[in-house]
Amino acid sequence: MTTPEQPSRAHIIAQALPYMQRYDGRTVVVKYGGHAMGDTDLSKAFARDITLLRQSGVQPVVVHGGGPQIGKMLTRLGIVSEFQGGLRVTDKATVEVVEMVLAGSINKEIVQAINAEGGRAVGLCGKDGNMVTAEKLRRTVVDPNSNIEKILDLGFVGEPADVNPTVLKLVLKEDLIPVVAPVAPGADGETYNVNADTFAGAVAGALNAKRLLFLTDVPGVLDKDGNLIKQLTVAKAHELIADGTISGGMIPKVETCIEALEQGVEGVVILNGKVPHAVLLELFTDGGAGTLIRP
Repeated sequence: MTTPEQPSRAHIIAQALPYMQRYDGRTVVVKYGGHAMGDTDLSKAFARDITLLRQSGVQPVVVHGGGPQIGKMLTRLGIVSEFQGGLRVTDKATVEVVEMVLAGSINKEIVQAINAEGGRAVGLCGKDGNMVTAEKLRRTVVDPNSNIEKILDLGFVGEPADVNPTVLKLVLKEDLIPVVAPVAPGADGETYNVNADTFAGAVAGALNAKRLLFLTDVPGVLDKDGNLIKQLTVAKAHELIADGTISGGMIPKVETCIEALEQGVEGVVILNGKVPHAVLLELFTDGGAGTLIRP
């Protein structure tokens, strides 16, 4: 005897089939961070989703952040951060903590969570196989008093200069799930902390990913009435930035999406990582779960 729930569940599974076929054998890069990473239940659901993607034929690559955890560790160690233009200056002591937290504790927690759900995850960072080479990030600000532009020295903060995806491709070929921390070496031999969004975009571009998913703390890009915009072209995204619809912290997020598209990613999605199973909803259902940005 069937229950009303059973046909509904069967319909959901049947609906997912064409999407599974669309992503079969294709690479999906997921940038994981925000409050979703700090919630035990959401972290477990995320690990299960990533495992299911791999089991269904998708090749997931996880790139993670860890800003709050880095801040807590710096406080515990009594390391006081200097800020310039609202950005943390990463000195030698700080970058050592960044590497320890990102490539160490956080990375292995995510690996363990995926493995606990039946997946086979491997922890990596940009240093492994010279996967990502970084260069020093240079930012300028205009002094409001003198109106003179000056260069900020943020220390060991970097941005991707080159991506060699060989290690990632070898790992994916063995049906393993790469979990990557955004720490990378520079040509000068130093270690650099790279923004996880930028790092994920560069990796996704180098892998010609089918999708790049940014798990955030917001539903996606909203219009001026606060409604979710389901799809955007790059041209339309530029229009919405110009007219102020896209503002504040969403601007650099959307700009990172556009850069990833320019590097060869087929589509980039901004979605709310606090929604359980957001990754599956986005990839395997009709409605999706966030804002898809296309060329």
